Amino acid sequence: MRRIRIATILLAVALVGGVPAGAARGAENDAALVIATGTGFVDRSGREVVLRGFNVSGEVKLAERGLLPFSDAADARRSALAMRDLAGANAVRFLLSWAAAEPTRGQVDAAYLRKVAEQAAVFADLGFSVFFDFHQDLYSRYLFNADSWYTGDGAPAWVVALGNYPRESCGICVQWGQNITQNAAVQSATYDFWHNAYGVQDAFLNQANSVLTYLRTHFTGAQFAHVVGFDPVNEPYAGRYDSGQDSRTWERDVLLPFYQRFRAVMDAAGWADRPAFVEPNMFWNGNLQQQAGGFLDSAGLGSRFVFNTHFYDQKAISGVFMWGKATDGHLSADFATIRQRAAALGVPAIVTEFGHPLTGYTSDKAPSVDKAMYQGLDSSVPGAQWWTRPADSGPVLSGTQWHWDLYSGRHAEAMNGNPNKVQVDGDAWNGEDFSSTALDGAGQPALRQDARLLDRVYPAAVAGHTRAFTYEDRSRDGSTTMTWNPVPATLPSLSTLVGANRYAVLVWSGRAGNTELQLPAGFQPTVVSDVSSTVDGRRLLLASAPGTHYAVVTDAGAPTAALLAAAKNELAAWVAAKFTA
Repeated sequence: MRRIRIATILLAVALVGGVPAGAARGAENDAALVIATGTGFVDRSGREVVLRGFNVSGEVKLAERGLLPFSDAADARRSALAMRDLAGANAVRFLLSWAAAEPTRGQVDAAYLRKVAEQAAVFADLGFSVFFDFHQDLYSRYLFNADSWYTGDGAPAWVVALGNYPRESCGICVQWGQNITQNAAVQSATYDFWHNAYGVQDAFLNQANSVLTYLRTHFTGAQFAHVVGFDPVNEPYAGRYDSGQDSRTWERDVLLPFYQRFRAVMDAAGWADRPAFVEPNMFWNGNLQQQAGGFLDSAGLGSRFVFNTHFYDQKAISGVFMWGKATDGHLSADFATIRQRAAALGVPAIVTEFGHPLTGYTSDKAPSVDKAMYQGLDSSVPGAQWWTRPADSGPVLSGTQWHWDLYSGRHAEAMNGNPNKVQVDGDAWNGEDFSSTALDGAGQPALRQDARLLDRVYPAAVAGHTRAFTYEDRSRDGSTTMTWNPVPATLPSLSTLVGANRYAVLVWSGRAGNTELQLPAGFQPTVVSDVSSTVDGRRLLLASAPGTHYAVVTDAGAPTAALLAAAKNELAAWVAAKFTA
């Protein structure tokens, strides 16, 4: 296996803000197709863009395929096509492993990087927006014993060997995340990383420089144009706090300086025009052990950063702190907070992980909890209030669901290298089962969740500025159709037109160009709008011009011209009443 020695000088150049490596290679063709600017993402023509898709994948946490998301590029292509065709995705968060990239200190594994580039390029070639993530959970698999109940991922074995950490133990833990606060080995190793003990943070940044440089120089210009940015580290947390420190000051004094160092590495590796997708303290992400954070002490992250958070409904997952199912507006306030933090920081927001277990004792909540998450991504306003205060919707959030694993339920992972503990079910990692896809009996990718939930209408590109959006997906919880946003009786013609069908509403301040709504597979759109529209495959194109515009799209069949005209009149009056010019 051929290896490349890391050039330490590259890091030195990065840290003093030197000229980005490879910046002259195909600069025009390499220009990003999706750009982070202000508080949103835009395309080259300046249209607002919404990124929706999945993580690929938890397979990166497993040794069975070399810490890669796929066996080969052919499986990557099969997965990407299924993600696009079954779920209407346009973006992917592509996980990377430090342990695989640098198994020996100071050397990166060229064979691993070649496979990463080949597999990620498949998504770029198919038109996906791609952003990368250095993934970790519980710091490293090498902290755990062969007979442990749990495992981790992230740092290589040589990093763990430097620390001489205590034998790991979580004590009485019913969920793997408890290791974060109860496992001394995990806490100490994580703490050491943030304090650069044994030079491990420097080593990580050196390795990152080589990985970013490799990807930048081994993609074609057209492929690199689809790369949106890079997530420096998954779900950061302190391990333990120094005396007098708390989650807020840890973000300010430890995490943000690390992100600035990583930003400099990106610049040196030729990624100066791509943002860093930076995550807050991981305890900010949920709704159970939430701590102060979200970069409260930063006046602004800067123009080359994205506020990148995760959200899991820990109360629902616990089975103790939430009884019953989610209902309309269950998570609207949580997602409104994400919008508010990004706006305060002056940067775009994206939710790069969300979801709910599909098996286990709280899996009955998954259809309603996941619907609540998508409702929160689409708007800050619950369905029951949406028609009365649509202008409070806020921006439509980009997001990538956890996760999309082609091998779900078909793994053969020797947990912590133990041949007597081969994991097969679900994600084959700490008892989790989140994948929205799996291979069917014929070996073809199929959805494990309701297609109406995953394959959605969303504003993929808006010529102008989105002022309000909602989508009633009518997804199902068993045999029950969940309707959280019925058209109100005050709009009788529109209510009759929509009936019990799916529908979306978009209100936007327009400028010249086409606004694009992504359509679900098989969706036969009936459109009520003040602008002309055409259908191009899975895209509804709405002609845009200066002024406030509206569109309702529904799969209601073929209504009469009189009903369409009456619905349009109602919508025009509603927009005039709810939105000022």
